[in-house]
Amino acid sequence: MLRFYSAGESHGQALLAFISGLPASLPVSLDFVNHDLHRRQLGYGRGGRQKIEKDRAEIFAGVRHGQTIGAPVALRIENRDWANWEKILPVEDAPEFAGLERKLVAPRPGNADLAGSQKFNFHDARYILERASARETAARVAAGAIAKLLLRELGAEIASHVLQVGHVRLDRNASWDEIRSVSADLDSPLRCVDAAVQDKMKAEVDAALKAGDTVGGIFEVVAHNVPVGLGSHAQWDEKLDGRLAQALMSIQAVKGVEIGAGVTAAGSYGSEVQDEISYDKAAKKFRRSSNRAGGLEGGITNGEDVVVRGYLKPISTLRRALATADMVTKEPVQAAYERSDWCVVPAAGVAAEAMSALVLADAFLQKFGGDSLAEIRRNFDNYARQIAEF
Repeated sequence: MLRFYSAGESHGQALLAFISGLPASLPVSLDFVNHDLHRRQLGYGRGGRQKIEKDRAEIFAGVRHGQTIGAPVALRIENRDWANWEKILPVEDAPEFAGLERKLVAPRPGNADLAGSQKFNFHDARYILERASARETAARVAAGAIAKLLLRELGAEIASHVLQVGHVRLDRNASWDEIRSVSADLDSPLRCVDAAVQDKMKAEVDAALKAGDTVGGIFEVVAHNVPVGLGSHAQWDEKLDGRLAQALMSIQAVKGVEIGAGVTAAGSYGSEVQDEISYDKAAKKFRRSSNRAGGLEGGITNGEDVVVRGYLKPISTLRRALATADMVTKEPVQAAYERSDWCVVPAAGVAAEAMSALVLADAFLQKFGGDSLAEIRRNFDNYARQIAEF
């Protein structure tokens, strides 16, 4: 089983990521990990924090001579902004820094500020927002990049693109080649496959900034060349579509997840949305006429591309502050403002790639498990022959 967890606060010393369950002898490229971290920081509508942080991961456990050794992998991403917060959020009790705290008592609507403060009995949302911040997704992206390296060894790839920003939406299906290309394009401002639609999306982001507002959207993650048979129909928590949905819903500001054409299918007849099956005798392979199921049937991958969409609400920190209530005085006030972005849809797509990679890598390991990459490959190749002979 592949297990992942993270630690660290938005303005703390560093973010940490831990992954256990990786096979031995998996080649690990820090350049690949850092490339994904860079992709997460890009995108039209990002705020000032991205000018401070130049995210790079360092590995301090589990990898030697460029390969995993079968032990847990630990990564660290330095927060450069810590230099500005060292006296505000010291680790040890430091009376000499008294009065430097930046308490947050005006909770922001839509954020974890108030609910978290009530849960942990803080009359200061600082400790809540430090961990609830989407800065935490940098740790996910670093861990997810290593999961991608495992998937790549078994022939699978993951990419993302932006379907919608605000009121502007791409109204056609994108091909895998288009998605793969724009996902890798560091100069694409919003990672939309259609240049004309992207220009309209940029205008939507500009309008939000001018109004002191924020804007949400929809990103799509596609996993390509995933084999038949990952996941299971047998138990609720083994269904792969459910696991992917939970993984994407855990990303900050994601309020909805769609598998394939799930939203459209809900308003359609069955005859309009099922993917009809045929058999290609020359290729000795079953095929589907379409992929409205998003590559998953009954919680099991069916050999088509796995397609998952995340619906991202506008982030909760607005320059034009909303109404709230002071947690101490209980009087009406304006919500606090923390330095923030105003559009993060492309960055959320990168975080969703990472979460999808972690879930799919775990599904691969459950299906083809072994202690070394060579053992997993043998199991995978034998299964591929079984599918070819079915």
